[in-house]
Amino acid sequence: MKNRMIRINDEIKRELSEILRSGIKDPRMAAMASAVRVETSADLKYCKAYISVLGDEATKASCMEAINSAKGHIRSEMANRINLRQTPEFKFILDDSLDYSFKIGKMLDDVNKE
Repeated sequence: MKNRMIRINDEIKRELSEILRSGIKDPRMAAMASAVRVETSADLKYCKAYISVLGDEATKASCMEAINSAKGHIRSEMANRINLRQTPEFKFILDDSLDYSFKIGKMLDDVNKE
């Protein structure tokens, strides 16, 4: 069962990244938004999707607004692309782990220069 959930999460993440890249026509969408991690509940009713957006805070906020306003469209697109009995309801969470790792890398570079 665990392998099945891993495969489902990977498939949802791949399709969600594709939908974010080309399926949302909202002008608030940032060019560089993708799904970093997906956690689906065991009953496949709910799915937490961690979204990474490159840009400043205003860009991130407007991109997340666009994604949240397109929840219905994203869910219907997911239903068309993935064959599951029930398409999960998505909760989108902004993931800042890439920004954090860039910040730590910059700090390490600064320390090494000294």
